[in-house]
Amino acid sequence: MKILVTGAAGFIGMHTAERLLARGDTVVGLDNLNAYYDQNLKEARLARLETSPDFRFVRLDVSDRAGIEALFASERFDRVVHLAAQAGVRHSLQNPHVYVDSNLVGFVNILEGCRHSQVGHLVYASSSSVYGGNTKMPFSESDGVDHPVSLYAATKKANELMAHTYSHLYGLPTTGLRFFTVYGPWGRPDMALFLFTKAILEGRPIDVFNQGRMKRDFTYIDDIVEGVIRTLDRVAEPCPDFDPAQPDPGRSSAPFRLFNIGNSRPVELMDLIAAIEKATGIAARKNLLPLQAGDVVNTYADTDRLDNLLGYTPQTDIDTGVGRFVEWYRRYYRV
Repeated sequence: MKILVTGAAGFIGMHTAERLLARGDTVVGLDNLNAYYDQNLKEARLARLETSPDFRFVRLDVSDRAGIEALFASERFDRVVHLAAQAGVRHSLQNPHVYVDSNLVGFVNILEGCRHSQVGHLVYASSSSVYGGNTKMPFSESDGVDHPVSLYAATKKANELMAHTYSHLYGLPTTGLRFFTVYGPWGRPDMALFLFTKAILEGRPIDVFNQGRMKRDFTYIDDIVEGVIRTLDRVAEPCPDFDPAQPDPGRSSAPFRLFNIGNSRPVELMDLIAAIEKATGIAARKNLLPLQAGDVVNTYADTDRLDNLLGYTPQTDIDTGVGRFVEWYRRYYRV
């Protein structure tokens, strides 16, 4: 198939594109290469993809309406994996308009492109952050998600609603994937694992928010990509037993669905730090700080729906995943 992967220079985008290329698909990778974090890292990811003759890169911002229209009209994609977005909960507190441009305007441009060129399936990145202030654990796709605690989370919730509208009005099959704290080699420099590893190897203290009393459902990148590929290949269909009198937010009478992709084994922040200490052989010095605005205390994925439909559940444990990340980090940065 010919598949568009947006955010191809990103962490999840690069790994997803690599998997698609390895199985023989043609991939058009789109990215704007913005300066939110180290552009050299993004360029290095792209360089890996550009070794394949079946990969072509397009530098374009998803908020560029005319550019996206032209791309879809000329390429006629079979499937779309939409991973481009302005990421980061904390960044959204200071830069709200960037999230509107990328995550809302950009998403409707992708939806319109898919609609007008009869794309067979759109798989897009949502986020565990949509669960916001929910305290019922584990988080299920059937739970209401009407209390986001950051603008980033609100834009991801909006994406799900927008996708449902296009599934309902135009029959566009859409699958939203709520990722839970993705980590691994080539990961983002603004994420805790990267920040902690860098500081520990440089002999600096690390900032530990909420005094370390937080849990995250850390999910290894290979497990995330496996979920993306499996859902991409299983085109969304209307739910035959959807009940509009008691609507399930994760299902629909339209070809629309939502899945959690998480490890289903929440890890204490202090246990993540212990795994980094084990992998580096260095004890961390910790600055214990209050909870930051926009952060949630715990995340925990119920992945029964993913397992029931696809026979798949993420498996990689934190020590294994962190060990692989630290190995990559030392090799890439030569430390």
